[in-house]
This record gives sequence, C-alpha cells and structure tokens, in this order.
Amino acid sequence: MKSAKQMCVGALAISALLAIPIGMAAQDNAGQNQKPRHHTYNLIDLGTFGGPNSGLSGPGVKTLTNRGAFVGAADTSVPNPNSQIGNPYFTGQNIFVEHAFRWHDGVKIDLGALPGVNNSYTNFIDESGLIVGISENGRIDPLTGLQQVDGILWKNDQITDLGTLGGNQTLPVGVNHRGRVAGFAQNSTPDAFPIIGPGMTTQTRAFLWENGVMRDLGTLGGPDAAAFAVNERGQITGTAYTNSIANPTTGIPTMDPFLWEEGKMLDLGTLGGTLGYPNTLNNRGQVVGQSNLAGDGVSHPFLWDQREGLKDLGTLGGENGVAWWINEKGAVVGTADLPGSQHYHAFLWEHGVMTDLGVPVGEECSVAYGINSERQVVGESTGPCNGNGEVWLWENGGPPVNLDTLILHASNLYMFDAWYINDRGEIPGTAYDADTGEIHAVLLVPQGDCDADCEAGIAASQRDEATTVRARPPASSMLRNKRTESTRANDQAHDRSLAVRP
Repeated sequence: MKSAKQMCVGALAISALLAIPIGMAAQDNAGQNQKPRHHTYNLIDLGTFGGPNSGLSGPGVKTLTNRGAFVGAADTSVPNPNSQIGNPYFTGQNIFVEHAFRWHDGVKIDLGALPGVNNSYTNFIDESGLIVGISENGRIDPLTGLQQVDGILWKNDQITDLGTLGGNQTLPVGVNHRGRVAGFAQNSTPDAFPIIGPGMTTQTRAFLWENGVMRDLGTLGGPDAAAFAVNERGQITGTAYTNSIANPTTGIPTMDPFLWEEGKMLDLGTLGGTLGYPNTLNNRGQVVGQSNLAGDGVSHPFLWDQREGLKDLGTLGGENGVAWWINEKGAVVGTADLPGSQHYHAFLWEHGVMTDLGVPVGEECSVAYGINSERQVVGESTGPCNGNGEVWLWENGGPPVNLDTLILHASNLYMFDAWYINDRGEIPGTAYDADTGEIHAVLLVPQGDCDADCEAGIAASQRDEATTVRARPPASSMLRNKRTESTRANDQAHDRSLAVRP
C-alpha cells in the first residue's frame, strides 16, 4: 500500500434480493447502555478456473451488487503464450491465461474472452447485471509492442466488443442500467503528453458507448481526457487536460476533474494546483477525488456537488489526503495524513466533519476504501506504513475490527484486500492461502450477531494485538507470495497519481 504522500500528486498512468441492513442490532451490556453488536461472517472462496490465482478490480470500482452478484477474474490452467509480452492493463507476466468471471448464489460462470488465447477481466458490475471489463484481442500494438486490449460489455453473459476510437487500447470503467458505458480509449493522433501509459504515444479520450456507438466526449481544451465512473443518471466523471503546456511542477499540462452531462463537459476546477482527478461519483452527481493545492506540493481530498462546487475536505492535521468513495447519502471515506505527514489514517467525512477512524491495534497507518448506506466502512491498515497489514471493518462509531477475527470457521485463507462493501454488508476481497501461497478472490457474507464470546474476543483484540483470534502468517511470507496480477487493479488505481515530485 502506498502512503498518502505517494498518492498525492502526479501524472495519470491508468493508473459492483432486498438489501438487509446490518449493523443496527443491539446488545445489553449488563446494565450499561445498549451498544450495537458486531457480526460474524462466512468466507466464501471463489476459487479459480484450474490455475493458481484469482482476484478482483478495485479500489474505486463496484465489483458486487446488492443482490450478491460478484465479478472478478481467475487463472485458467492454460499456459499464457504471451506472458513475456503483456499488455498495459495486465501488469507483470501472467503465467496462465486469466478469464473474467461472474459469481452468484454459489455458481461461478466463466465469461470468456475475445476469440483466441486471450486474457480478460472485469472492472465493474451494475445492479442490473451489466458488466464491463477488457479482453486482449490477439493483436500486438505496433506502437508499444504490447498486446492490444479491447473494452468489453457482458450482457446476459454474452460478449460485446465496444470497439475503439481509432487507437489500440480501450478500457471501460463503468456501466449503468441503461447500458451506457464510460471509459477511456486511445485514438491515432500522436501525443506528447499521453495521459495513460507507460509507453503510450497517442491521445487518450474519455468515451461514452451506447447502442453500439462509441462517442468521444472531448476534453477541457487539452489533448487528452479519461473517464473514471458513470452513474445511473448518465453523468460521467473523469479528468482532462486543460491545455497542452507542461507545468514545471508536474511535467504535464494542467489536469482538472470534470463532470460530463447531456453533451457538456464541466470543468470542476482544482484546489489551486495544476492536477486533480476524481475516484468516483454517486447517483446524486456528487464527485470525490484528490486535487493539488497551489504550488503542487501537497494534495487534499475533495467533494464536488452542484450546489456548493468544489470543497476541500482537509486532512487530519498533515499535508495530504485522498477521497476514495462516497455513498448515496454523501458520506465520504478515504485517507489523510496526520500531523508531520509520517503517518496516515482512514477518515469518514460527513456533514462537514472529518472523523479519524483510527487503526487496528499494532498498526500505524490505514486507508478507507468503501462505505455503504449503513455507514459500514472497509479498508486496510499497515504497520509499519507501506508494509503488510490487516483488512478491517468500522461500524457504529467503534474502533476498526480486523475482519479475520469475525470469520466463523478457521481456514488457511487470510484477507489482505477489501475495497468495497454492499448495502447487505457483504464484502468482496482477496485472500492469501497460507498453505499454497496462492491468492484467491473471496466474499464475506454476514451470518448473524456475535455472541458474548465473540464480542469478548473482539474487545481483547482491540486492546492487545497478541490476542487476535486468528494469527496471521509472517508478513514477509505473504508479500513474497502475492501474485502481481492479483493486485493489478490496486496498482492501477494508485498509478493514477504516480509521484513526480523529487
């Protein structure tokens, strides 16, 4: 995981039944005020297609619906003939061919790929069941020497190739129930400041695909733009160059977040610097992300809405921060530096107040990636910062709880990524197999309230890390065995802000 400082400035590289509210049950604590219970979880291993690993995209994208449909990608047993070539969106060398999947009610479906021996993965699933992602097409990009990648829409598990804007790479990032797909794609125009990379040499443009037609959404005056999210109203947010002149502080042209609606691209501005980008938006059209301040030395999380414009959410006393997600009620989560900017903590911002969500016992830094309608927050922590740590859940105003302590049945799987939580409290993520060294996509499903022993164990773990219910494998072991492709989406999201400061 990168620190808030590392996530603060730079050039964009490209860098998810009725909802059952949980988290509101209460327990009587021997005459004390009633306090909400925690919940136990069942861990479902999504497995693979015969190969060793599986994973999912994130953070900043939806991989799980409120009905429990889950999307990701998994290794097949087929050796990857292009493992030495790679493509811009499958970082590292995939030893096995990887295919997108959809899982629901215990059934996992291989969504396939474009014809040939090609990798594919999913990026986003809408509540309607529409899925977007990418697939290699079997051709080599003559400009980069990498595999060409096409954007894909899966409807009723059938593949539609979204086409291109005249270039060799396309990546959709979201879809709504009307089948409107947003993303970014290359055209054929040479570009001195490609907004995606590495190695790209032509312009990137934000697109809207609808009814078989891909539409270039334009820019804010510069050569490039990229869309990051689309909501159910058809509003699209992304970032775009405002000119073609490189700034001395960043080495690229000024890049502002935008909101596109009904044919118009609105510049959302920045917090005074020359670089800003969104991470997502909700169905109310509220946008959250990160923007440099004047001088481009520090960067703060922002919230934009139509009534109040661009708002600096501030930090927890340090220099930098980023907003990762916003729920439909306008509650924002992310991470921000503490005084001195040597450590960073997860935050919850709502009604003008930023709350420090803290860290689990024994950890030093934390990041919040997702929040649902019940104000349940999921994230990750590390100790020391930038090391390996825990996946946690925050709810009901209490301290964060290590998710491994809430899993009902002991297993050899240990959570290390959690980027999203749906309104039923279900949590998609990835877990490390301590026996095999493999990485698997997993789903945590609430099973009920903790009993007294469970609550006592949680309380003990929050007082002393030595009493944690499930002992984790050594961090060095987990880090050695993490497969690059299983964490590619996290890397891509963080690469949106690759550091360019000394």
